Amino acid sequence: MADDSSSSKVSLKLLINSKTKQVLFAEANKEFVDFLFYILSLPVGTVIRLLSKNSMVGSLGNLYDSIENLSDMYMQPNQSKDSVLNPNIVNYGANEALLLPPIDFVPKARKFYKCPSHNTCVTDNPTAVCPSCNSKMSTEVAYVKGSNSVTGTVETGGFVKGVVTYMVMDDLEVKPMSTISSLTMLNKFNVKEVGGLEEKVVSLEMKKASMLCKNVLTSVFLA
Repeated sequence: MADDSSSSKVSLKLLINSKTKQVLFAEANKEFVDFLFYILSLPVGTVIRLLSKNSMVGSLGNLYDSIENLSDMYMQPNQSKDSVLNPNIVNYGANEALLLPPIDFVPKARKFYKCPSHNTCVTDNPTAVCPSCNSKMSTEVAYVKGSNSVTGTVETGGFVKGVVTYMVMDDLEVKPMSTISSLTMLNKFNVKEVGGLEEKVVSLEMKKASMLCKNVLTSVFLA
């Protein structure tokens, strides 16, 4: 994929029944499957922010709006509205936006505290009470991040391996492509003549990908 996500495209090969004009399934490469997996890895708040809350179907946009308009005085001392509206995104090795608008990764410093006299417990709330002596756990402690080293060879980032062709159904079921799985699908759709099938290559770019992301999210919540 190109570094500029706004101009990147991913190709899909559709297998179509020429008689019924029905798309049986799509042959997809690593980039498209990575994109589908990437949708599920994003917090809902991030997806709504990317797609614009006003375009969301159902109540998700309204929920996002209500959190935005809620006064900070109603939030717990150790919580913030930004943690819901603009949550941290875990880095899965797929740093590119994968056909979605660019995401600003803003690291948020999180503080931890302990009791001045006991080191057995930590908390992220400086008003919490120590279970051993009932003192406030207000002494800040340093957070040490673990190593990000990964054993083995990382192919090219993303989620799935790139040496495999994947089969994607119209309900977004994903499975590795194989002769047996292809024949099973042809039998499922009652295709008797292979000669009646045609292939069509289509490109998926940011606008279409964003629409697909929106449809996936809204179908989940409206199901």
